[in-house]
Amino acid sequence: MAEHKPRPMLVFADDDGNIYDHPELEMLVRRGDRLEPPRPDEIIPLPPESELFLLPGRDALGFDPEAGEVERLEERAVAAFLSPGHTLAATAAYATRPGAPVLPLFAYGAVGFSGDRFFVAAAKVDEDRRQVFTGIAQDRIVKGARALRAKYPKNRLIAHLSGCALTSCCPAARNLALGRFEAPLPTSRVCNARCVGCLSLQDPDSGFPSTQNRIAFQPTAQEIVEVMAEHGRHERRPIYSFGQGCEGEPLTEARVICEAVARFRKDGGRGTININTNASLPDAVEAFAAAGGSSIRVSLSSADPALYEAYYRPKGYGFADVSQSIGRARSAGLFISLNFLFFPGVSDTEAELAALTDLVTEHKVDFVQLRNLNLDPELYLSVARKSGALADPARLASMGFKNFRKRLKKACPWLRFGYFNPYLETEAGDA
Repeated sequence: MAEHKPRPMLVFADDDGNIYDHPELEMLVRRGDRLEPPRPDEIIPLPPESELFLLPGRDALGFDPEAGEVERLEERAVAAFLSPGHTLAATAAYATRPGAPVLPLFAYGAVGFSGDRFFVAAAKVDEDRRQVFTGIAQDRIVKGARALRAKYPKNRLIAHLSGCALTSCCPAARNLALGRFEAPLPTSRVCNARCVGCLSLQDPDSGFPSTQNRIAFQPTAQEIVEVMAEHGRHERRPIYSFGQGCEGEPLTEARVICEAVARFRKDGGRGTININTNASLPDAVEAFAAAGGSSIRVSLSSADPALYEAYYRPKGYGFADVSQSIGRARSAGLFISLNFLFFPGVSDTEAELAALTDLVTEHKVDFVQLRNLNLDPELYLSVARKSGALADPARLASMGFKNFRKRLKKACPWLRFGYFNPYLETEAGDA
């Protein structure tokens, strides 16, 4: 018997934040500039640890199935911010009122209600539970963070990350305090890009604040090695990652990073050493590999140079440098991931699929992390229009997230998908 697919109803909210489901209007979604009902194969229950947001200055839009028309309500629109491991197939549908504020740096998923639960248009792309904290008492995190600070009272990096774990509830910092999974290693105060959606530094006139505070000092190699060594004592399959939301571009601090990695490896340090980067400095990528790095994760909003540069706003480099860095990473033997910042209606189009397929094929990319682009949807669409990318007819129709992933896999059958940086040593036969 075929599985019954729900037809969720519109969700809206009053000004006090009370959420209701509409008795007649159905859920509506947005893909790029298009409004339409959700596709049945992309509807899933709202994942645990997700959140619902009331959208200020934005009226809810629903679909009238009898009239076949979009209907606008006076009540507020609601969106879902999904827990890690899930990628949006559509964004929330709403009508923006004049003078509405720019939305903060989150991804705004379409959400509806059916039966006794909320539904979203999304897909689960990774089963890894490294950022799931259900059942973990806050006392354990506090105890772990305080123990790290007591053991290394002079280590500024540990003090910084302990603060992140306890004040901003950063998942990576919380895991460090718990001694599990992936250890964050922020190092850079500066960046050679001005990403529209930068998490740690925003222009005063951007209209929205950064969600994290950028690190205010440069850690020494010794401070970095202490964090790595301590984490390796607790986690059997350790991953260490440079390039976090609280810093700039780590390759601009390649000297200290390479020194720390080389020292850690010389002392017998084991595990996957990764760098999350914009891949702007090819020489630094080679140096990281030579020092003992394992993998590189390259952040991309698009494989179209014009759209990429419109979002990243690079200073002193271009998309050609990114491609060259990926090529050098391949030659140096690094595992290559793309952190593909997915935006429904722009990313899942014929033009983007073609560009991404070419990049993955040229450099035999190993892995694509399908993460959500955290930005006000209308702001990103404005960025895309200004780049000229949306003038291409091949960017006007969305094939849907599932079809996009399926076709990319068919074109590049060796490619793997996920959400988190993988641990690599077992794949090389390490027990």
